[in-house]
Amino acid sequence: MTESNRDRIQAALSRLGRGGPLREGASAFLGALGYHSRRTADVGSVADFRDRLHSTKPLTDRQRVLFKAWRAVEIVFQITDSEIGTERGLFDAVEGFDSGRAKSFLFLAAELEDRAYTRTHLADTARAVNRGFAMPVVLLFRHGPAVTLAAVHRRAHKRDTNRDVLDRVTLVKDIRAADPHRAHVDILGDLALPSMVAADVRSFDDLHAEWEKVLDIEALNQRFYRELFGWFQRAIAACRFPDDGAGEGSTERHVIRLVTRLLFIWFLKEKGLVPEELFTGDFARRALKNCAADSTDYYRAVLQNLFFATLNTEIDKRRFSTRSRTTHRDFTRYRYRSMLADPDRFMYLLRAVPFVNGGLFDCLDDFARAGAGGRRIDAFTDNVETQGKALDVPARLFLDSGEGLFPLFRRYKFTVEENTPLDQDVALDPELLGRVFERLLAAYNPETRETARKATGSYYTPRRIVDYMVGEALAAALATRAHPTDGDVNWWRARLGYLLDWEDAGDDAAEFFDADEIDALVRAIAGLRVLDPAAGSGAFPMGVLHRLTLALRRLDPRNDRWEALQKELATAQAGRAFDTRDEAARSAELVEISRIFE
Repeated sequence: MTESNRDRIQAALSRLGRGGPLREGASAFLGALGYHSRRTADVGSVADFRDRLHSTKPLTDRQRVLFKAWRAVEIVFQITDSEIGTERGLFDAVEGFDSGRAKSFLFLAAELEDRAYTRTHLADTARAVNRGFAMPVVLLFRHGPAVTLAAVHRRAHKRDTNRDVLDRVTLVKDIRAADPHRAHVDILGDLALPSMVAADVRSFDDLHAEWEKVLDIEALNQRFYRELFGWFQRAIAACRFPDDGAGEGSTERHVIRLVTRLLFIWFLKEKGLVPEELFTGDFARRALKNCAADSTDYYRAVLQNLFFATLNTEIDKRRFSTRSRTTHRDFTRYRYRSMLADPDRFMYLLRAVPFVNGGLFDCLDDFARAGAGGRRIDAFTDNVETQGKALDVPARLFLDSGEGLFPLFRRYKFTVEENTPLDQDVALDPELLGRVFERLLAAYNPETRETARKATGSYYTPRRIVDYMVGEALAAALATRAHPTDGDVNWWRARLGYLLDWEDAGDDAAEFFDADEIDALVRAIAGLRVLDPAAGSGAFPMGVLHRLTLALRRLDPRNDRWEALQKELATAQAGRAFDTRDEAARSAELVEISRIFE
């Protein structure tokens, strides 16, 4: 994308974010992407629009509530197949909105209350709107200083070919209108008409397919991994670490460990738990006495202190080593004071970084002296001239504007919300951690990749496989804990499969179950316990949580049954607590009961 196109998109975003008439701002924004049409219609007030949707296909109570946050709504315009590839040009103006034209895009803008919205809320809203239209509706939400673009994937129903299924919703979420993230501008540039023309788009089907490619999360992950693997190869060529006793391949293992730690920290940064400035060249120049590109001081004084003395140490115990016999090998103490321009300010900057309490940031050195057989894997030591002499990790690997790891990370948008089959943000989510670790581990030694993976038990299960296994396991578990009122076991199993199927997530499942069956299922879900002995990054437990949330949302959309059940269970638990003679145990139990209703 050229700088002029980037500037044009950013200017249109800024105008849209400043407020003003919604249709004008949205039309100018889409115009900056190359889309123009005079096919439009007046939908009236938000209440009028909602009622028209309801008359086309009744909205559930939960869906109607979604529109309470709406302040205005406009049909910006409609793009139809007849305007694509004609002599007038791809999307020249043609009068007349066609409500029955399925092969078209309808661009709709909605003004929401100025507050933060979850991905699920916006995705559910996009799905509720799309239910009422024959054609795909691309929604542009303006909420305060941010803008979100939402598109719904449609496909034929697997069991009823006369129906369209509203599949996953893909969002380009929380675009900062005044100062957009570079990754967001790049995505918008890829969705722009000039990019589509370059991809040989000549019909609506071509356009729809190309939008799908741009919004494909898997393609985004693959592109990120290719860039990261390039950095990985540069890093193993440039770095030197103390041998960890594993012989050949030691450097690769060190770099894999380093990448995994920094990716985890990057997600913490996205949550505002780690200061952004730590990962900039400006900070390195201010904080370090030696910030040369080939110096290891940035890795030692900034990153190692962040790993071990901050994230792996309780906040009230953080302090610098005195370099005495009692603290010299205490790896929870800050080190490298002599490398820092202002050690006290450095500690102050890290004062609110949380204690993670996980093995990822354990220092792999041990407390025995090196001369007595002690290992120095991370070489986190003030004694740089001797024990740290084998460590060489140049600062340029992290900070170089062209090939550094942190500039690479900044080219992508990260999200702390894990994507689901039902709604996705075009961003890198926490599942990336397990995927990157497993792929790098498999790749570092092509001749022994299977051996390497088996030795560590490091197998990443693709999300679609996790999803299938979770669905089958939950359907089987619920079938044994809740029973059909008609006694038809085979039909019951089929209905449970339907309840847990992401494909049918937009439908109200209550019509397939009577009241007694719904009560039994809600109670069965409340009683489930899940054990994953090899949890890894938690893909299976999270998959179970997402699927059970889906089932409850479809069975009990107003949450009435779940709330009543929790009150019943809490009452029984409180009764047992009051029967105990142990005052401390009773108080702890009552506090735990109270937390359920916070």
